[in-house]
Amino acid sequence: MVWFRDRALGDRTLGDRALRVLALGVLALFAAIGLTACNPSSMKANASQVSQLVVVTASDPKTFNYALIQEYPNVGGYLYEGLIFEDGKGNIQPALAKSWKFSDDKRRVVFTLREGLKWSDGHPLTSDDVVFTYRDVFLNPKMPTSTQDVFKIGTNGALPTIRKLDDRRFEFTLPEPFAPFLRNTGAAILPAHVLQKTVTATDAKGQPQFFSTWGTDTDPRTLVVAGPYQIASYIPSQRIVYERNPYYWRKDPQGNQQPYIQRIIAQIVPSGDTALIQFRSGGLDMLGIGPSSFSLLKREEKRGKFTIQNGGPDSGTTFLTFNLNQGKRNGKPLVDPVKSRWFNTKEFRQAVAYAIDRQAMINNILRGLGAPQDSPISVQSPYYLSPQDGLKVYNYDPAKAKALLQSAGFKYNSRRQLVDAQGNVVRFTLLSNTGGRTIEAMGAQIKRDLSKIGIQVDFNLLDFGTLVEKLSNTFDWEAELGGISGGVEPNNGANVWLPDGSFHPFNQKPQKGQAPIEGRQVADWEAAIGKLYVEGAREFDEAKRKEIYAETQRIAQEELPFIYLVNPLSMAAVRDRVHGAQISSLYYESTLWNVFDLKVDE
Repeated sequence: MVWFRDRALGDRTLGDRALRVLALGVLALFAAIGLTACNPSSMKANASQVSQLVVVTASDPKTFNYALIQEYPNVGGYLYEGLIFEDGKGNIQPALAKSWKFSDDKRRVVFTLREGLKWSDGHPLTSDDVVFTYRDVFLNPKMPTSTQDVFKIGTNGALPTIRKLDDRRFEFTLPEPFAPFLRNTGAAILPAHVLQKTVTATDAKGQPQFFSTWGTDTDPRTLVVAGPYQIASYIPSQRIVYERNPYYWRKDPQGNQQPYIQRIIAQIVPSGDTALIQFRSGGLDMLGIGPSSFSLLKREEKRGKFTIQNGGPDSGTTFLTFNLNQGKRNGKPLVDPVKSRWFNTKEFRQAVAYAIDRQAMINNILRGLGAPQDSPISVQSPYYLSPQDGLKVYNYDPAKAKALLQSAGFKYNSRRQLVDAQGNVVRFTLLSNTGGRTIEAMGAQIKRDLSKIGIQVDFNLLDFGTLVEKLSNTFDWEAELGGISGGVEPNNGANVWLPDGSFHPFNQKPQKGQAPIEGRQVADWEAAIGKLYVEGAREFDEAKRKEIYAETQRIAQEELPFIYLVNPLSMAAVRDRVHGAQISSLYYESTLWNVFDLKVDE
């Protein structure tokens, strides 16, 4: 589960197919820039002999190395392929692996690769590549990649092992039964004949060369991949041009090579306004849209020769969270002790939840094109616990918010300011990052709503890098307005909910190489959720799994480490010349999850 770049929340456009199993999240709301120098319309006119799709991506790639990707959007969905593939409804489909079989005790899994697989350079793709990818990279404790998190099993975070059986078969051995394992094998396979030497060789600092391999300074034409496309060219801040991988394994039922589209041009356009202009002028074939552009584009569907598709509520979450970490560094508290007492009071967090008018957010900010979010688990997941089935919700009720605060010892002074039992005025700083108009509007509303119950909020917008540094390293923050991606499998959020998880933001433990924290405390409810996540991963009985994850949702909504807000509808405008697009709210780039099936009229 990941922090995500602003999608419909910031009225953003969608670029690359999501990698479902990355465990470390990145939240980033896009910065606005002016029109790009590239003219998409002219590029389309100059490519009349090549089947081509023009889309947008909101930022430059940070790396071409799959194992090091930590953000959306990214190049992974075009370039890489895993053993399995999740379709737009979250169903598991065979990909590089033709089949698999679990042992009776659920601790061993034998996979069989498809026949005749090849890398984009024509080199055979065999079990050696799979064993290298898992043994030397994903499951190697000396190679701490974000993907490794989803393979940590049990309370001790033990990792599976893998061994080769023959050129097409290999076997995983698990330390204990682990129900999410199969879904996690969507992680991309890497080419041993190219990258194995970079794992064993070290740089001047003694680190594996792998960590500096396939950065964005690499000639992209030298990348060796197994996905539907390879990179033909990359011009920073302008575009990425993908060309069809001639050795991609997929063929349609008639035996035709896929993908059908020969070239995809991804324009790098950080500004949603600019992307909207490019789409309306005919320069783009697809555009992920949010509430502010929906009404405008809806009127233009027939004339503009496109259709707006609605995939239902987004599968991610947006939330307000407080820094509950009570630890110290070098004797200095991470959070002001006065404010830490407020944040660690359950009634305070619940009062804040009741004081936020989420329906007003939907009506005014999302223009009615959204739904309340009440759970850490996506509505699309079979493990989601609905309010009708007993999940606690926090409908707007400022009177109840005030009563909760007063029951916890807070009171109001003569100026109607909320103060604590010691007379300290309740005031805190809420952080988010720049560029997303919708998230900015949400922050402004939260500031107004909480002022009605006497709480003063200082809403500050930071650039993405500064925000990430505070959340994941210095821990120098009080409250954050952010988002996390969702999906079908709850365990993909284990790194969020395990107390020692790599992204447990409300009470983050230092990661490897970071300065230690003294006196960090784990609450009983926090530990209970972590224990349930371990139990849920062990359980293969679906009814029992659902009840385990239902309990995690009950605890989370009672204790409110995250105060969930609203989700926009996942929508996209698709040109009539594009065929086969099926919007899926489970994917960051909702119309490109089945890019290999898409066709375009010439």
